Amino acid sequence: MPRTLFFALLFVAFSSASVLAQEGVVLQNGLPFYKGREIAQTMHYRGAPWLIRESRQREEDCQKMLENLGVKPGMTICDMGCGNGFYSLKLAEMVGEEGKVLAVDIQAEMLRLLKARAEEQGIDNIELILGDIDNPKLPEGKVDLVMCVDVYHEFSHPEEMLAGMRKALKPDGKIVLLEFRMEDPKVPIRTLHKMSKEQILKEYKANGFHLAKEFDDLPWQHMMFFEKAKEEN
Repeated sequence: MPRTLFFALLFVAFSSASVLAQEGVVLQNGLPFYKGREIAQTMHYRGAPWLIRESRQREEDCQKMLENLGVKPGMTICDMGCGNGFYSLKLAEMVGEEGKVLAVDIQAEMLRLLKARAEEQGIDNIELILGDIDNPKLPEGKVDLVMCVDVYHEFSHPEEMLAGMRKALKPDGKIVLLEFRMEDPKVPIRTLHKMSKEQILKEYKANGFHLAKEFDDLPWQHMMFFEKAKEEN
C-alpha cells in the first residue's frame, strides 16, 4: 500500500473516532441538570479508539498525572468509567501483583474491549465490573483510590454514584477527579464536557466530601483529590 494512502486512511480512522467520541449514550431516567450544570451524555463505546489516540499523552500529559496519583504497590484502585482501559492497564502495573484494579463501566462493550487488551498484555489483576447508571457496584470499604478521569460530568445520577463511591472508600481513601478546565477557553473541548473548580466543589461538598489536595500542573485538566468529610455531631 502506498504511504500516502496509508496515512490518508489513518487520518480518516482517527477523525471518525473523534466524531464517534462525541456520540452519546441516551440513558433513561437520568437528570438533565444538576446544581445548575447540564449533564453530558455518556460517550458511546464506538468512540473508544479516541481514548487511546496517539496524541493523548501530548495533550493531557498522562504520565505526569500518573506520577502524581500517589499509587503504591498493593493498593486497590478503581478506574471509574474505565472505557477500553487506557488507564486501567497502566494502573494494574503500578499496583503490582499484590494490588488490584476495579475497572467499572456501564457499557459491556467497553469492558470486552478492556478484557481483550488485558489478555493481550498478560495482565490479570484487573476485575471487570458492569456498573449501573446509579450504582458503581463497588465493594464496601475496600478501595484506596477511586479515579474519575473525564467521566464525572457524564453521571446521570451524580448523588447516587458519589454515595456508592463514598461507601467503597477505606477510611483514608480518596476520590481523584480529573475534568477539563471550564475556566480555560484554550482547552479545545466542548463546554458541555468541561467543569469549573467552583462547580466541582459545590457538588462534592454537597455530597459529603472535602478537598484534600489538588495538582494544577496538567495542560488541560483539573486534578482534585477528595476525602470523606467528617460527620458533624
